[in-house]
Parts: sequence; C-alpha cells; structure tokens
Amino acid sequence: MEKKFKRTTITSALPYANGPVHIGHLAGVYIPADIYARYLRLKGEDVLFVGGSDEHGVPITLKAKKEGVTPQDIVDRYHTIIKQSFEDFGISFDVYSRTTSKTHHEVASTFFKTLYDKGEFVEKTSEQYFDQEAQQFLADRYIIGTCPHCKNTQAYGDQCEACGTSLSPMDLIDPKSTISGSTPILKETKHWYLPLDKHEAWLRQWILEDHKEWKSNVYGQCKSWLDMGLQPRAVSRDLDWGIPVPVAGAEGKVLYVWFDAPIGYISNTKELLPDTWELWWKDEQTKLVHFIGKDNIVFHCIVFPAMLKAEGSFILPENVPANEFLNLEGDKISTSRNWAVWLHEYLIDFPGKQDVLRYTLTANAPETKDNDFTWKDLQARNNSELVAIYGNFVNRTLVLTHKYFEGKVPALGELTDIEKSVLKEFEDVQHRVESFLNTYRFRDAQKEAMNLARIGNKYLAETEPWKLAKTDMERVATILNVSLQISANLSIAFEPFLPFSSQKLRSLLGLQTCDWSALGSINLLSEGQTIQSPELLFEKIEDDAIEAQVQRLLDTKKANEVADYKPQPIKENVAFDDFMKLDIRVGTVLDCQKVPKADKLLQFKIEDGMGTRTIVSGIAQYYQPADLIGKQVCFIANFEPRKLKGIASEGMILSAEDSDGRLVVISPSDLVKNGVKIS
Repeated sequence: MEKKFKRTTITSALPYANGPVHIGHLAGVYIPADIYARYLRLKGEDVLFVGGSDEHGVPITLKAKKEGVTPQDIVDRYHTIIKQSFEDFGISFDVYSRTTSKTHHEVASTFFKTLYDKGEFVEKTSEQYFDQEAQQFLADRYIIGTCPHCKNTQAYGDQCEACGTSLSPMDLIDPKSTISGSTPILKETKHWYLPLDKHEAWLRQWILEDHKEWKSNVYGQCKSWLDMGLQPRAVSRDLDWGIPVPVAGAEGKVLYVWFDAPIGYISNTKELLPDTWELWWKDEQTKLVHFIGKDNIVFHCIVFPAMLKAEGSFILPENVPANEFLNLEGDKISTSRNWAVWLHEYLIDFPGKQDVLRYTLTANAPETKDNDFTWKDLQARNNSELVAIYGNFVNRTLVLTHKYFEGKVPALGELTDIEKSVLKEFEDVQHRVESFLNTYRFRDAQKEAMNLARIGNKYLAETEPWKLAKTDMERVATILNVSLQISANLSIAFEPFLPFSSQKLRSLLGLQTCDWSALGSINLLSEGQTIQSPELLFEKIEDDAIEAQVQRLLDTKKANEVADYKPQPIKENVAFDDFMKLDIRVGTVLDCQKVPKADKLLQFKIEDGMGTRTIVSGIAQYYQPADLIGKQVCFIANFEPRKLKGIASEGMILSAEDSDGRLVVISPSDLVKNGVKIS
C-alpha cells in the first residue's frame, strides 16, 4: 500500500557556480522538478521546492586563478546568472540560495561535528602530492602529467580528457603542479572518511528491496555500486576554499564539496524557514524527492542517505527520479568547449519563447537513456505541435467567438453524439496526466496534455461552425462553448509544463483560478463571460532562425578543432646536404582539370619559368579547378616523373594539412617571377 504524506520536499541538484546553465541542465533536472512542484501545488498540496548554487571545490579555484580574481568573485558572478536564468524559464523555486551563505556554513559545520562527535568518521593518514614551492597539497586537478594509457602529456590527476580514462594522481607519468610547474613530492596528510562499507547492509535492503519502484537507470546504478562493495570516502580535503573542518588539528582542510553540497538543501530550507525547517526534513509525514542527473545518482541514493542515517534525525528520500544526459546535435554537451545552448543566450535569440524550449526538452527528455537535442526538432515541435495543434485550436475558437458572439461565452445547447464523444474523450484527462506525473513520467504526461488539444482541433474540423453559422447559430453556440471549455481545460493541463502560455491563455479566457481538480470539467467558463481579443499563443519559427543556430554550432566545432589541433610529431633529422638536393620553385597554374575516374586527383599545367610542365596532385576534394587557375604555387621541380592514372607527373605541389584534415596549397605571399627557387 502506498504511503500517504502530508507534505513534499523537492530538491534539485545544485548547479556548479563556475559557468552559466545550459539546456542539458534544464532537461535533466530543473524542468522535471518544476513540473512536479507545480503539479503538486495545483493539487493544493504542501510543497517546498529547494534549489541553490554549489560554490565550493577545485574547479572554481582553478577558474579564479586563471582569471586573476578570487573564488568569491567567480561564484558571485555565476550565482547571479544562474539564478536569473531559472527565473526567466519559470523554475518555481521556493528558495534558491547558495553554499557560501553564512547559514550554510553553520549548518554544514554542525552536521559534520555531529557525525564527528558520534564517532561516525574514520581518521586516516595517507600520502598525497605536495607542491613545495607553493607550500600546499595539490587537489587532483592541480596536477598534470602524461597519461599512462594514451600518452597525452596534459592529463589531469583525476582524468585524461584525451582518452576519457579515470585516473588517480599516482597514475600519472612525470606529474607536475599546475600552480608552480614544479615536480610535487609525496607528503603525509590526515583526513576524515565516511565508512560507507558500514552502511552497506541497510542500504542494500532500503534500495534493492524497499524501493524497487525506482527508475530502472537509478536502481541499476545503485545495484552495481552495492554489488562492487562500498568503500570509505573522504569527507575532507586540503584546500583553502570551502568550509573549514570544524575540529582541532584540521587547519588548512575544508569539507569535501560532495559532502557539503547536499547539506545545502537543508541549509537553504533553514534560511527560508528558520523556525519550521525541521518539519520539511525530519517529520516522517514529509516526502523527500531528489531530482538529479545520472552523474549524481550515487551521491543522492547512497552517500547522502548514509550521511542522513548516520546523523540520526533526518528522513530519507522517498524517490530519486534521475535523468540521463542530453546531447546536442549528436555530440556530448561540453561547457569547456562551448558545445552547449546557454539559457541566457537562447532568450536573446528567441525572446518570449521559454515555453517552446520547455516543451521540446520535456518531449525529448532523457528519462531512462541519453537523448539528443537538435534545432530542427525544436522547430518541428513548435511549428507542427504548439502552433499547428494547440495554438491553432485556441486561436480559431477565440476568433470565432468574437466573430459570432461579440467575444462572450455563448450558451450551451443540446449535446449531440459528437459532443458526447468528445467530452467522454477528455473527461478522464486528469487521471491520465496525473498517473504519469505521479510516477515521474513527464514526457508521457505532457503528451496526454497535448492530446487534449488534438481532440479540440479534430472537434472543430468535424463540426465546421463557420459553415453552420449560415443556418444554425444555436448549434454554433454549443460548438464554441464546448471549444472554449476545452481551451480552459488546456490552460490547466499545461500549467505544469508551459506556465507562461498557460497564464496567457487563462488571461485571454478570463479564467481566474487554476484548480487541478477542475480538469476535465465542461463548466469552467460561465455563459456570457467576456473573452479577450485573440492573441497567438505560439508563433512559427522560420528556417533562417534555425539555420543561424546550427551555423553557430558549426563555427564552434570548427574553432574547437583548431584549438585541439596537435601537429604531427617531427620526423627524424635529415642531413642538410640531403635537403639541399630538393629543388623547390614557384610557378603559375595555367590550366587545371579533374582527372577522369579519380576523385582525388587534379591535373595541373604549370608555367615554371622555362616552359610548362604537368603535375598531378591529390587535392581534388578541397579545390575547384577553376579556383586554382592563375594562382602561383610552390612545387618540387626535380622529382623523377611518375605516372598517375596514365599521366606523367613532373613534380609535386606543396600543401599543408589544416587542423580539420583539409589540404591547403602553399603559395608565396607576394607575386614573384615564375621559376624562382625557394631556399
């Protein structure tokens, strides 16, 4: 039997405050959490939706060092940007705070001290890399060296970004400190560990037996970790940015960011509700739900629950509906490579279209597997669904109401079989949408809401009130009354998903309330009620707007290829006399044409200063022959002639391979006489 709760605490993963938020964050965590929070509020339930910025950790210190500012400067900047983006997209947090707040420092310190005093930590001494010049221990990201797997010389102490292999600093060949460039030494340091192995038995029962209803991707990852056996995990580290470890002898040590960040949910609640916060975190009548991405499953299903259990007074999460990752145009989203759609930039290019992105990301949500966002898909969903189905139905209904009934809700007359069939179809919409929302299947829930618009569109198309207006206005009145009632229902059904357009629709209809229990009713609007002048809920997105976004990504990819380009290793040295044997000259291309039945070959006729010569070169896929005629090129003049496709080639045209593999013909920067030697 499903347990009944009096209230629900909803948390969403704290975004890391070293950059803006992008569509992957929105699709994976914040839209699902917001849909759920809005849905529960519509039902009249007590809900607390908690968010905030995660502002400690090494990446922030690295960014600050690179920019020559303080870590606080970095988090202040991005906390503001992130918070504004969430507000712009209607993410309806009850509180959105940060882990650098005074309240958070106090709550996290107290949490650690409680566990420390209860003997819940294990103290260990180990060897870690230490920078003697900088006089500090080095976090994994402060160490670079050669990857033992792919020989990348710029691998970090925690991962090689060239081959993707997870590493430890001890794995690196020739490790160096990124702070001073010196070779670090190994030095003993003391830290505190949470012994997860101590909690393994009850975690196994709690997750694998008591929560089999969890999403398959969540349950599967937890089972994999538990089956491998849990190990103690450090809760402190040597760093000067973070919450100081609140015990004697811990100078220069802070709480590990994975430990302090989830406590941010609690501290942010306390900041909002200083007198009643415990009700949302310690009362057994409170349901706790964490919305996260798949990279946080272990922390929220295993580590954080172990922390809460060890403390002893907190409730445990009832569900952790984690999503997988959203890719962008076939590639993994990467903030460092700018391969992302940033929320604040989206609104510059598509002002007022927050709901279009919310709809697309929900329709394509990575609920149990990675999914892909494409700009063409956004355009198609907007034009073919939001505009052509939902918007079209509402607009036609409002236009006809103004045309035939002066913008007032007409009287509902006798219902025919068509009306009865339509009403039967949508009377159960509340149950269908609700059943999906209760099980965190937001994609299916939104699909059911859109199905209501399909029902309305089909109803108008079948009844054709614009034709009946010539003979039967009473029948037209009934049709438009029913259509207006469906429109009002749409404003409720879509409220969790599309809050901006739902509010606009309610305003147009003069619908004052938004009550989930009324969903499926045919008397939401009263006879004679005034309807506002029609306005489009959604606008068509044209090809040029989409093409501009695709081109921006292509430009980004090109820039990344150039930035990532690593020259091929230099070949073995050759004697100077051997080089001098080459006769490299400049000539002008008199004629150029493709070699028949050879996709890669071009045949050149070159004026070399003493006559003409023929050279065959494999650059056909990079140049059109006409573009090369009249161009001066550099060529090796004293190669022995060799036949290519039956053509005697008297030399070799010099070209350079660009970062994307494209061959570029080498030419003198200024016009010179044909036949001059290059030396």
